[in-house]
Amino acid sequence: MRSSANSRKPFAGRWMLASVGLLLVCAGCRLDMHTQPRYNPYDPTDFFNDGQSARLPVAGTMPRGELTLGPQELIFTGKLNGQPSEAFPYPVTKEIVERGRERFNIFCAPCHGLSGDGDGMIVQRGFRRPPSLHEDRVRTEPVGHYFDVITNGFGVMYAYGYRVPARDRWAIIAYVRALQLSRQAPIADVPDAEREKLAGKSK
Repeated sequence: MRSSANSRKPFAGRWMLASVGLLLVCAGCRLDMHTQPRYNPYDPTDFFNDGQSARLPVAGTMPRGELTLGPQELIFTGKLNGQPSEAFPYPVTKEIVERGRERFNIFCAPCHGLSGDGDGMIVQRGFRRPPSLHEDRVRTEPVGHYFDVITNGFGVMYAYGYRVPARDRWAIIAYVRALQLSRQAPIADVPDAEREKLAGKSK
């Protein structure tokens, strides 16, 4: 009786190993990642009324790679016919300049300083000083150049295209132009009330 019981133990062990092995094989044969619930190009479907799985772009959206076509080129690249634009894509209003000031103070002032002189807090901590936005070389660049620099970076400046939406980039440029104008505008362009304040400060 003892020898018969001992002879069944190896068989039971082999059966257990075979069961575990079969379980592992079955678990490894799931095709969830290979057989995905998707449509191949031009597959029919009963989900949409027209029976087509391929859909047109959503109204008001622009497919990737086509932002350089038509009027979208200026808004999203800062260029016209491949050249940096001299003009904004839409009229600049007080609200746009105010939005630009807010965005400038958040994203640009740490390096460029609140007045655009290149003396931001990052520079005061030892980082490389950017050129002043009031230098003739920088001030005379077209607005499309600024848009390209903000979007793609320049020198040691990081690209901000993925952090700042296109319209906010244009708003920042509008505010930069306002900063530059503040040091270039003739006294005749200053309103009378503000001119009196300036005259009082100069005494």
